[in-house]
Amino acid sequence: MNDPSIFWYDFETYGDDPRRDRASQFAGIRTDEALNIIGEPMVLYCKPSDDFLPSPIACQITGITPQHAQTHGVNEAEFIKSINDELSAPQTCVAGYNNIRFDDELTRQLLYRNFFDPYEREWKNGNSRWDIIDMVRLCAATRPEGVVWPKNEDGTNSFKLGKVTEANGIAHKGAHDALVDVLATIEVARLIRKHQPKLFDYIYQLRHKRRVQAEIDLDNHKPVLHISATYPSQLGCLALVMPLCIHPTNSNGIIVYDLRENPRDWMSLSADEIRARVYTPADQLPEGIKRIALNVIYINKCPIVTSSAVLDPVRADLYEVDFENCRKHWDLIQNSPNIGNKIQTVFQEGKFERETDPDYMIYSEGFFSDNDRSLMQTVRATSPNDLARIDLPFRDKRLHEMLFRYRARNYRGSLNQSELERWNRFRLKRVTNEYARQRYKSDMQLAMELEGENSSQVLSDLQNYVDSLTADI
Repeated sequence: MNDPSIFWYDFETYGDDPRRDRASQFAGIRTDEALNIIGEPMVLYCKPSDDFLPSPIACQITGITPQHAQTHGVNEAEFIKSINDELSAPQTCVAGYNNIRFDDELTRQLLYRNFFDPYEREWKNGNSRWDIIDMVRLCAATRPEGVVWPKNEDGTNSFKLGKVTEANGIAHKGAHDALVDVLATIEVARLIRKHQPKLFDYIYQLRHKRRVQAEIDLDNHKPVLHISATYPSQLGCLALVMPLCIHPTNSNGIIVYDLRENPRDWMSLSADEIRARVYTPADQLPEGIKRIALNVIYINKCPIVTSSAVLDPVRADLYEVDFENCRKHWDLIQNSPNIGNKIQTVFQEGKFERETDPDYMIYSEGFFSDNDRSLMQTVRATSPNDLARIDLPFRDKRLHEMLFRYRARNYRGSLNQSELERWNRFRLKRVTNEYARQRYKSDMQLAMELEGENSSQVLSDLQNYVDSLTADI
């Protein structure tokens, strides 16, 4: 039986949207739970497929050009298979720095596009996932001793990995190289574990959603301290929140209210009026109207919730947490009949434009059936030479088109002439549509204005690559 371990990882990418942009590099390394390295580093490059435009800014930041990845990488199917083998090892906790919001989402998309279950590695065989960035925020706000906290220009704490490592003398040469970032993340975790071992151990347990649930008393709506980037840095990235109700369409979501804010001015509003003040960006609200301080804690995303006792009076005052006022605000909500039902109505799914492109439909059509999951395994097990001959009775309407794109991106030789022409029409539309071209053009202009070391060559190579995408069509 495998001993519990932590696999620390990071992606470099061709853009900042984990659902739509692609990976360029992956790195990971395994430690035991005491953070001792117990495995060899893993570094992989991914060959870019020819149906998207890499962001010039992303290439400039990482220094990874499509040509470099083409030369040193493997196709996306092989790339994610190797990664998934590591992430799926029994008793593995997969961890990183801001990975829940970015790298984990990118991983799901990679698995989904390449006929793997996008979620299995997160829970099966005793596995879990974790993200240390909110632990860093909690430490800075409530237990700052032993760590040097870098500042932004406005005097607030900076949680950028590069700034945290620099301030604490942690080696981080070559930031935005995936392996360098992974090793730096481990060192930051070691630093906090050394100076705040009880805090570290407590937060590590919150990777299990049952432990998070145990900290949230929904029956009595007991206030709890919540750490999140949704709260301003000048307020410690924290809030004393009141748990209100379970999210109406996502059982992993718990709707909470920031008790710093007086609820009196919105409690009598209709659900539609409240919704407008929750979802409308603050800078678009009428003058004098504030966003209503409702938020959602997702218990399956390693949130940090803890007792308000960790906040001493001095820091509570610094972060504008007035416990007496919070109690008054709690009383107002607690004594308001049917407030939970109204809030659930606010968070009912609205009428959003339905996604129709299979590449991006991971969440819009539900889970794949057991029958389709078995057929997906057949796809992965089929040799490239035989892919063109398989005719699988998928029940999910996404999978036939996904199989065609899987073959085109990873095993171009499996396409016949008609299929190749179909692929060229598809990718031409992808790389020449107005939005993609405009985004590329504006990013290139910004990248040229921000030129750094070797970036001229990177941008020149990228432009040559982009020109080549349509040259042979």
